[in-house]
Amino acid sequence: MTNRMYRLLELHQKLDAVIKRTKASRFVDPLAVARLEKRKRRLRDRLARLFAFPPHRAVSL
Repeated sequence: MTNRMYRLLELHQKLDAVIKRTKASRFVDPLAVARLEKRKRRLRDRLARLFAFPPHRAVSL
């Protein structure tokens, strides 16, 4: 796993935590939740592409 993939996974987990906290709050802003979920979906799609086609590394002999 590359450093970039790791950072994106971390961000995905943080977004998930923020979404859960926002939904659990007393006054929920549906627009804010929708924006966060959309951002999380875009991030998930980006991660899926990265894991499907991992970057090639040059092998030195």
